[in-house]
Amino acid sequence: MKRPTVREIAARAGVSQGAVSYALNGRRGVSEATRHRVVEIARQLGWTPGGGTHRHVRRSAALGMVVNRPAAALTGEPFFSELMAGIRRELATGSASLLMQAAPSRSAELGIYRRWHREQTVGGVLLSDLRIGDTRPDELAAIGLPAVALGGPLGRSDLPSVWMNDRQAMRGVLEYLAGLGHRSVVRVAGPEPLWQTRTRTEAFVAAADRLGLANARTVHADYTEEVGADTARRVLTAKRPPTALVFDNDVMAVGGLMAAQGLGLAVPADVSIIAWDDSVLCRLVRPALSAVQRPIAEFGALAVSVLRRKVDGGSVADTCTSTPVFAVRGSTGRVPRR
Repeated sequence: MKRPTVREIAARAGVSQGAVSYALNGRRGVSEATRHRVVEIARQLGWTPGGGTHRHVRRSAALGMVVNRPAAALTGEPFFSELMAGIRRELATGSASLLMQAAPSRSAELGIYRRWHREQTVGGVLLSDLRIGDTRPDELAAIGLPAVALGGPLGRSDLPSVWMNDRQAMRGVLEYLAGLGHRSVVRVAGPEPLWQTRTRTEAFVAAADRLGLANARTVHADYTEEVGADTARRVLTAKRPPTALVFDNDVMAVGGLMAAQGLGLAVPADVSIIAWDDSVLCRLVRPALSAVQRPIAEFGALAVSVLRRKVDGGSVADTCTSTPVFAVRGSTGRVPRR
C-alpha cells in the first residue's frame, strides 16, 4: 500500500498538517482526542509507527541552515561572519557539524528542508531571516523537522527563538541622542519585511514619542554600503536635514559616513552617525563610529545549544542573549547650532 502523505491525513481528519505532525510524532500541541483520531485515520490510510509518513527521525550528527540570500551579500556582511564564528565555537564542544546551503527562493528553501528530513540528513535546523507573516514555522512543523528561530521572540511553543534585545538597544540610542540635544533623527533601516526591522522600528517610534522627538523617522535600505550611502545623501540634502543618522548595520553606516564627508559635512560637528553591530569597520574609519555592540557570536552559539537540546528531546524555550551595550566614539556629539 502506498504510504499516505501528511496532506492526505490532515484532509481526512479535518485538522492542519502541523497537527498531524504533532500527533504522529507524539509531540505536545494537540489534545488527546485529536491525537487518537489522527493516529487512527493514519493507520486506516496505511501509516505504521516507525515506518510510515511521519516516522521518528533518527538523531543526525548534523544540524542544518538554509540561507536565502545572494552569496555576495553574505561575504561582505560582518554580522554573518560573527554569527558563524559563534556557531562554529559551539559546534566544537560536541560531535555535531553544520550543513549550510543557499537557496534562491523560499520554495527552494522548503524543498531543501523536506529533502533533509526525508533523507535524515540533519537532526534539526536553524531558521534565519525571519519575516513578517513568515509561513516557514508552520511548514517546518508540518514537515516534522525540529527548528530554532534566529530572532524573535515568536512566542511559539513548537519553535523556540534565540534573540537579542534590539528594543532595549534602540531605546538607549535615542535616549543618548536626545541627551545631546538631537531632535531630528533619521534611522536608515534594513528591509521592511524583516522581523528584526519591525522590532527596531516599533522601539524607535515608541522611544521617539516618549522623548518628544517629533522629527524622528525611519527610511528603508538593504544593508549594503552603496544603498546606505545613497540614502544618507538623499536625507542630508533635504530641505530640513537631520542632525543624527542611525544605521541598522555597520556596512551602511560606513557608506553613510563617506557620503556625509563627500557632501562636505563634518562628523559629528554637522551630523552625528551611529552604527549597529560594531564590527571592526567601525573602528577603522575616521572618525570611529559610535555603535551598538550586540553579542552576535553568543547569539550563534546559544542558538546551536538550544537546537541541540530540542533535537535531543529536552525542554527548550525562547532565550535572550546578554544585553547589547553602546560604544561611544568620535562620530557622535552635541547637536550643531543652526
